[in-house]
Amino acid sequence: MLEANIFDTYTQILKEELIPAMGCTEPIAIAYAASILRDALGEEPVSIRAGFSGNIIKNVKSVIVPATDGLKGIPVAIAAGIIANAPKKQLEVLCSLPKDAPERIDRFLSDHPIEIYKIEKSPPFEICIEAKSASHTARVRFLGSHTSIDEVTLDGKDISRRYAFSCSVENELCGGADRSLLNVKDIVEYADTVDLGELRPILKNQIDMNMAIAREGLSSPWGASIGKLLYNSGDCELRNRAKAYAAAASDARMSGCEMPVCILSGSGNQGITASVPVLVYAEALGADEDKILRALIVSDLITVHQKSGIGCLSAYCGAISAGCGCGTGICYLYGGGFREIAHTLVNAVAILSGTICDGAKPSCAAKIAMAVEAGIMGYEMFASGNQFYGGDGIVSKGVENTIRNVGRLARKGMKSTDEEIIDIMLQKN
Repeated sequence: MLEANIFDTYTQILKEELIPAMGCTEPIAIAYAASILRDALGEEPVSIRAGFSGNIIKNVKSVIVPATDGLKGIPVAIAAGIIANAPKKQLEVLCSLPKDAPERIDRFLSDHPIEIYKIEKSPPFEICIEAKSASHTARVRFLGSHTSIDEVTLDGKDISRRYAFSCSVENELCGGADRSLLNVKDIVEYADTVDLGELRPILKNQIDMNMAIAREGLSSPWGASIGKLLYNSGDCELRNRAKAYAAAASDARMSGCEMPVCILSGSGNQGITASVPVLVYAEALGADEDKILRALIVSDLITVHQKSGIGCLSAYCGAISAGCGCGTGICYLYGGGFREIAHTLVNAVAILSGTICDGAKPSCAAKIAMAVEAGIMGYEMFASGNQFYGGDGIVSKGVENTIRNVGRLARKGMKSTDEEIIDIMLQKN
């Protein structure tokens, strides 16, 4: 029987992780910070200076900012947040943009100089925006995650308490619950036994949001239309439908769709990947609501568990962790317990670990499709009596040891890879 603090911590992790966001979370975090800046100043800024860690720059460069009529880039995200001026909406801040937002953003960028610079030797996630208005100066700094406000100052005075609590950089994944308590065995027992009462509306929100944007991605021409390509390929297998729906949701999200997504590990793409394939399988299997919610808990928490060792942003594509997570959720739907889920995860990790993250963009949808493939294959391998063993590459004996290896690979081994990717992306093409 799990201790009460484990139940409480895992429930709190889900509450912290499963929150709505409209658009790719890095430009939206910039818009959120800029909206706080505007609110703190109490008037429109005259000039702005903004610094970012390389990973923020990488994830904003090529993705469309929602409600801007196809505009991209850091200055657009800053201008949109200032014009929205709705910090209480956090990662849904751009829902407050007026209909004439694209024209207002163009005028703002023409009239207001914005200096952009890369923060050297910063942690993976850092946003720092400073501004002067006619009467005041203000500074907003996010450190560690998309909603972690480290500093808000007005004329040199700390006013952070007006907006949120500070979050230490060591706790990189959105919130205060201790993610070091996560392990696969306890996650499965928690999913089996937790009272779903207070989690039910949160998980149903995840279902409704992420399936809605998946259906939108399949019905309209978003991005590279990877989801539609898979769906219309003539391959009617369940696994192909799961890949198609997940990819379609990302097609829409990466290309400016204004529908919200329920994020996970600070990422909409990871929230999509961990949930949508599980839901496609659940529908095909005729699973009841409680079974579906418990399978989502497995997928969500195992995804977060992997990401806790990797970090919020890195060169390691987070969709891979979520794809492995969805494989464990699907395994749970088929009746899998700890042993089956652990082997599914190890198999999936062995198949596709090390895929690079070169920023948020339309090709994320294709990576999601491959991540879902790996997760499903990991389950199907074990179901058919096959598995990878300790000593096969980065696989070690024991699922927790393998998860630690992935974290080491991503956080340490791929650090120089991340720097090289950012340098390549910042070159003038």
